Amino acid sequence: MKDRVREAIFNLVGPAIKQRLILDLFAGTGAIALEALSRGASQALLLEQHFPTVRLVEENAASLKLSEQVEVIGTDTFFWVEHRLPSQETLAGDTPWVIFCSPPYLFYTQRWPEMEQLIHSIARLAPPQSLFVLEADQNLDLAQLPWADQWDVRTYAPAVVGILTLEESLAVDDS
Repeated sequence: MKDRVREAIFNLVGPAIKQRLILDLFAGTGAIALEALSRGASQALLLEQHFPTVRLVEENAASLKLSEQVEVIGTDTFFWVEHRLPSQETLAGDTPWVIFCSPPYLFYTQRWPEMEQLIHSIARLAPPQSLFVLEADQNLDLAQLPWADQWDVRTYAPAVVGILTLEESLAVDDS
């Protein structure tokens, strides 16, 4: 995620980040989750499948003295959301989450069924008032997103950012 897109996202979600749990689904370097913590988020759980990058994120968190607030898991995000998220104690409770989803852009075309299932799974499991922040490029057909009319969509070419407030009604309404 480019710096200007990250800054725009934080301008959009603003104070909603405070005391929230961060779930960074395709963490990469962890920059967005670490910034969320610096802006008042309480904890961050980062998923990244590239193990050398996992170690780098852990080292960065330690150097920022955030190790107590950060958990980095080396895993395939799709597998983890389906099989591990339902029992994840770190994210248990009623505290709303802020979910950052910034995968390689090709996932929205080449792996769309998995991406769609991932969005549905998180909507089903997240506490009410959680925010789902999605970053894609202009190749994503926004009309195919679950609950397409409820996303706040902004364009920061070539990136497109969508923010959805997850309500209990979304988990039961698959439209």
